[in-house]
Amino acid sequence: MMSVSAPEQRASLMMIEGAFTVIAIAVAFCWPRFGNTFFKCFECAFGKLARKPRLAVLTVGATALLLRLAMLPFCPIPHPCLDDDFSFLLATDTFSSGILTNPTPVMWKYFESIHITMKPTYMSMYFPAQGLVLAAGKVLFGHPWYGQLFVTALMCAAICWMLQAWLPATWALAGGMIAVLRLGLFSYWINTYTGGGSIAALGGALVLGALPRFMKRVEHRHGIMLAIGAILLAYSRPYEGLLLCLAVAVVLVRWIFWGKNRPTIRLVFRRAVFPLALIVAAGGWMGYYNYRAFGSPFTPAYNADRATYAVAQHFIWQSPRPEPVYRYAVMRRFYVDMEFSYFRKLKTIHGFLIEIPAKLLQGLAFFSGIILLPPLIMLRRVAADRRVRFLLICVLLMAGGLLIETWLFPHYVAPFACCIYALGLQAMRHLRVWRPDGKPFGAALVRLTFTLCIVLAGLRLLAEPLHIPLADSPTTYWFGSRDLGVRRANVEKVLEQMPGKQLAIVRYAPGHSVFEEWVYNAADIDNAKVIWARENDSTGDLELIRYYKDRMVWLVEPDTKPVKISPYINVVQNVASAGKTLCTEK
Repeated sequence: MMSVSAPEQRASLMMIEGAFTVIAIAVAFCWPRFGNTFFKCFECAFGKLARKPRLAVLTVGATALLLRLAMLPFCPIPHPCLDDDFSFLLATDTFSSGILTNPTPVMWKYFESIHITMKPTYMSMYFPAQGLVLAAGKVLFGHPWYGQLFVTALMCAAICWMLQAWLPATWALAGGMIAVLRLGLFSYWINTYTGGGSIAALGGALVLGALPRFMKRVEHRHGIMLAIGAILLAYSRPYEGLLLCLAVAVVLVRWIFWGKNRPTIRLVFRRAVFPLALIVAAGGWMGYYNYRAFGSPFTPAYNADRATYAVAQHFIWQSPRPEPVYRYAVMRRFYVDMEFSYFRKLKTIHGFLIEIPAKLLQGLAFFSGIILLPPLIMLRRVAADRRVRFLLICVLLMAGGLLIETWLFPHYVAPFACCIYALGLQAMRHLRVWRPDGKPFGAALVRLTFTLCIVLAGLRLLAEPLHIPLADSPTTYWFGSRDLGVRRANVEKVLEQMPGKQLAIVRYAPGHSVFEEWVYNAADIDNAKVIWARENDSTGDLELIRYYKDRMVWLVEPDTKPVKISPYINVVQNVASAGKTLCTEK
């Protein structure tokens, strides 16, 4: 789950973005020919690049990759800070070791944590795509984040490629660059290890980019791209991916059997054999992974962990699970006080209706912010366009499917990200030709919108030197770093530099935030340099310490400022003293 930061007293980037948007509208109305000569020259050069489709796609991907690398001195490789980060990094550590899952540790009760499955095996509760990508980055480049970087660059390139199949070339290139600025540089899709948003958006772009191309030429490569996209969706966001793939399947079936330019069944069969074989093979591997990690090929990710710890369900129409017995108060606060309270609210008509606009605003804040909202005044015209009608249907299907889910985060919407940008760009096309009173107001506003996207990206890059506050909520585009990840990373670094192996027993203060979890471990816990464990009662802690008798034991108190690290000897001495007293009395 993700937290939302408290309001800042200073002007935030979102406030600055809103002010710039108002200024852009005013300038476009008052001086509609502002910078006309410059913009025409730029658009001419931009159009030349856009007319070379492959080069345009390559340019978008390379821009996302190289810009983010160039930003590393200002926005370094992120520390894991979210609950999901550590869960995906457990999968990363597991896959990079060449195995699919890990045996349950002997002392597993001390290592229980949010979004971590302990039984039947010790593994991340999530689907494997994100872990596989991060593992590739770790193996090939020495750090998991590089896997996230490359897949995000591929996502931006794929969005441009998808848009080329639905919109004119210049607008497709513009959309690819917007994806770079909005998703590829500063969002939590690139600056955390969470969610697999980039993977799911890549899968959705491949599916929707291959669909019209396959229907036009029935080429083998486009069938393969469609299959790869569907597999990426199944491995990252299967429910939302299924919504998209069902819509695509309906269109394909209708075209094959009743379309005006339908191909022969024999040709379709020849082109579909290999893509279908890929999908079947991927489904078989997923079943095998589920069997190894969760005990059955028909037990998908999430189920084992949620059945053990959660009360709230994934869909609002489901009945809550019985509350389990929690060993630790912080886990109960997460699963019951926070999750179940929200789930129970959504079960009421009033709560459900209140959350609909809240979810909509959350999605808009991430994908468009404020600067991309003005073109939406043309949505009525977009709805009348046959060119993008199918994409609009996909978005409506997505909205209906997401409304019945309990939670909504931007990576849930990721399979439809290219649809959202395609519809937004189509709205911009209509806005560009809008000339109230014969003045090119629409063209001026579109030009200023693209310009401000670049300006705001520069401001975000310089936010910390300029002391502009950043929200720590990943649901906003202007996502900033969090102290939590740095503090835990610093403590772990100190412990790793000490001679020998270390055991860190974590003690939380009564009001500890459920979003600041510290107890996460490597895949091979027993052989890890540093082991993180929860403080239990004195007898239990002594059992843990005896099991890891070859380790130096530390007490870590994250809620003190600064974090307090001290030798964990008092509990041993107290328990030993109590044991001697008991023997004397006997």
